[in-house]
Amino acid sequence: MSDDELSFDRSSPAPSGEMRRVSPLVRRMIAPNKGPFTFTGTCTYVVGVGRVALIDPGPDLVDHVDALLGALSGETIEHVLVTHTHRDHSPAARLVRERTGAKIVGCARHIPIADAPSGRLDASHDLDHVPDQEMQDGDMVSGDGFALTAVATPGHASNHLCFALREENALFTGDHVMGWSTSVVSPPDGNMSAYMASLDKLRARDDALYWPAHGGPVREPHRYVRGLATHRRQRETAILQRIAAGDDTIAAIVAKIYVGLDPRLTGGASLSVLAHLEDLVARGAVRSSNEAATLTSIYRLG
Repeated sequence: MSDDELSFDRSSPAPSGEMRRVSPLVRRMIAPNKGPFTFTGTCTYVVGVGRVALIDPGPDLVDHVDALLGALSGETIEHVLVTHTHRDHSPAARLVRERTGAKIVGCARHIPIADAPSGRLDASHDLDHVPDQEMQDGDMVSGDGFALTAVATPGHASNHLCFALREENALFTGDHVMGWSTSVVSPPDGNMSAYMASLDKLRARDDALYWPAHGGPVREPHRYVRGLATHRRQRETAILQRIAAGDDTIAAIVAKIYVGLDPRLTGGASLSVLAHLEDLVARGAVRSSNEAATLTSIYRLG
């Protein structure tokens, strides 16, 4: 694979509900929420031994929390870290806190955006999430033999954080970087310009391994992030070419550049194209029939 090629690993990392050690300091259990956007389910990570931290405890599924706490019997969960407030990541944090007293730390609560189309954005976010401690870029929480540092990576979600484990030179990437697929960037909370800047930020780091919230590890992260950036630039070029060819709506563009797409993913693809068009309109490369880029706008080259 060249530096600009992107190859996804869609092998199943493990059955849901099974705790597996994946490194000296890290264990992983996958929630049973398999789906077109979640792959085999949300990966919940346990960092440390004895006095531990959880990362992304997952959706509001009592069975998943029961399995987590059962596997950690005799250990103390001190912190529950959340990368962002999408509903497949944060709701179980409150269940864990209720049963263990652990502190919820990490991303900020989601502030609803007034003009979110048809309420879709708020439906994807956990509006009840309120952390005990909000972490900013560079903030750290420590455990027994480890430390986790917040790395702000807005784009997929405006409040998205990754967490760096310096003892293993690893990064928990949430949904910002996933090994099985590209991330969906859904306006108005998701922002393509911010997402690309966050990819650049990761390229400047020296992490040797990524642990995503969906799918298996990314073992060549710098090459992979270059591939993600190249993929987005190619998608942008394809959108411009479709507009030049007369495909002036998002529906027409999606039909031409996402050939063979699973119909369940059409909405996500449309929002991803909208995210690109928001960026292109802001840069003056494309004009929208509305004041801002929307799902129903007519588009012309700038």
